Amino acid sequence: MTAIPTLHGCLAFEQNVLHRLRFDSAAFPISADTALSLYLKRRRVRVATNDPLLSEWVSGVGRVQNDDERLSPDDVNAVLEDAYVPGYKLQNPALLDWFSEVDAWWFDNVRRNVEKLNSAFTRSLAGTLAIATGSYALSFSEQTRELRQPLSQTFRRLWSIEPDPIKGHSTCSNKPVDQFLSDPAVMERTSDLMFLRLPAPHSKGIRHALGIRAWREEWIRNDNSFWSDLENTIGDNLGAATETRSQYLRLLENTLDRAGYMKKWAIAFVETGFLSTQDIVNTVAGFRRVETVYTKDLSELTGSKAIIIVA
Repeated sequence: MTAIPTLHGCLAFEQNVLHRLRFDSAAFPISADTALSLYLKRRRVRVATNDPLLSEWVSGVGRVQNDDERLSPDDVNAVLEDAYVPGYKLQNPALLDWFSEVDAWWFDNVRRNVEKLNSAFTRSLAGTLAIATGSYALSFSEQTRELRQPLSQTFRRLWSIEPDPIKGHSTCSNKPVDQFLSDPAVMERTSDLMFLRLPAPHSKGIRHALGIRAWREEWIRNDNSFWSDLENTIGDNLGAATETRSQYLRLLENTLDRAGYMKKWAIAFVETGFLSTQDIVNTVAGFRRVETVYTKDLSELTGSKAIIIVA
């Protein structure tokens, strides 16, 4: 199966398309990142984001749902206290699948320290920065490792450039797509626009589909034995394993059927060959008229095209 890459790196394209639309509220049934939500909050749009991954939800709580809390210098010191000091036994030995023993102790200790912070928002912000620190660490190879800064220093640098919170009465959920779209609060408060980033199709399980990003979920959950339970929780929703194009389109149809109360849809994906733009247009047209199809050529970077279908 050929996977559809996510729209990471296409933020300007997404912003440009949404700038053309008029809406006061927006729902993200599957939120790949928080950057677009923050852009909409600056426009005073009410946002409701959702993701079945706990690691994505943590980022959403700290950056989307949070209106005014920031990590203080004391919070940062508390999170990094004795971060490199090894203990008797790793609380989460799964970290050794991703990091050296020294780095694994850093993430294990930081995870424990984050839990000691006083508010859910500061815990989420600290967790988000730790995840970003891990992504930084994993971006180096053995040949470039000597260029890497210490993890605690990296955490502080990321904290220093963390954007200020934005008021906006927005929310973040951690549910399967169908439950999110059936939430009365979502139906009542954010029904102007559904922005749906289509997840990459996969047939070998979520952990395999996430690739190197799977470490984030294992770090947040302090374990790696949850993957089959997560598959069961997602159930028959977008994000579940599919073997064929028709199976994937059926999951999309189920989502669109539940989202019929949304006044406008914007459906984003990257065309690579597994699913064509016409496949998605035909599926959407089975529910409502397709207004516009926006395209961004990514051929020089990835050999593909980014698509947003507005209906």
